[in-house]
Amino acid sequence: MKKILLFITCLCFLNKVHAQQDPQYTHYMYNMNVINPAYATATPSILNLGGLYRTQWVGAVGGPKTFTFFAHKTKREKIELGLSLISDDIGYGAKKENNIFADFAYILQLNNDHRLSLGIKAGVTIFETNFNGFELESGATSTDPAFNQNINSTFPNIGAGAFYFTDTYYVGFSAPNLLSTKHLEELNGVSRFGSENVHMFLTAGYVFQISENLKLKPSFMAKAVSGAPMVADFSANALLYDRLEFGVSYRLDDAVSGLVNFKVLPNLRIGYAYDYTVTNLGEFNSGTHEVFMLFDLNLMKKGYDKSPRFF
Repeated sequence: MKKILLFITCLCFLNKVHAQQDPQYTHYMYNMNVINPAYATATPSILNLGGLYRTQWVGAVGGPKTFTFFAHKTKREKIELGLSLISDDIGYGAKKENNIFADFAYILQLNNDHRLSLGIKAGVTIFETNFNGFELESGATSTDPAFNQNINSTFPNIGAGAFYFTDTYYVGFSAPNLLSTKHLEELNGVSRFGSENVHMFLTAGYVFQISENLKLKPSFMAKAVSGAPMVADFSANALLYDRLEFGVSYRLDDAVSGLVNFKVLPNLRIGYAYDYTVTNLGEFNSGTHEVFMLFDLNLMKKGYDKSPRFF
């Protein structure tokens, strides 16, 4: 438990300095519902389901573990609805945060195949801490006011975004959590944890048709929050025969990644990514693993030849 406490303490210090609390995703291009409530497919009769699991900094005791799930469907020609769940766990439950959101997106038809989607999301954040069993230098947790009481709090939250897209490219901007919230407040003069700050995301991607059976898919994501350096991901994937996709990604001053996914069935895609840490933190972990699964359920059972998760 001492190792976990040390890791949590260091991570909280980094969060206080850098204010970077939102989970990180290497497969952000296939996890858009979680990032941007305006994400749209413009594909009727298809229910999109997806899940992602990420275990970060393997080998570092108490490293973050993140799970996301989303469901997305076109309700009408210009209206799309979504549901998302994000669970982030640091230190084997020492700090745990669950977010549950409902999304609403309205699509504006522009020229030809150009569309602009505007979206909002609303939901709750459930924040928990569990310091039971921790041993401090001063003794039991009861000897330190910063750790002598577990927290279980629920906060409302809202988000907003915009998503401009065609059949070959997209640009999105969003702030999935607009309400700044103090999770753990000051108690007896002791600042026990920190606050949730507003994160802003900028995403973009393009699909180049190199040949009949080869597409090149570069993409980009930037994440910014007050008091922290900007996080930027640059990715390049190749799609072969609309079935096998593989590529590389670089997260600025943080990690290099290898990505691969495979369309197992016409409506089922499974993927994996490995992040190699390039900072000094890499000396204390063996990397990060991330897996995802996408499933498209055709409610009308008429079949389709283009995945709505093309990006």
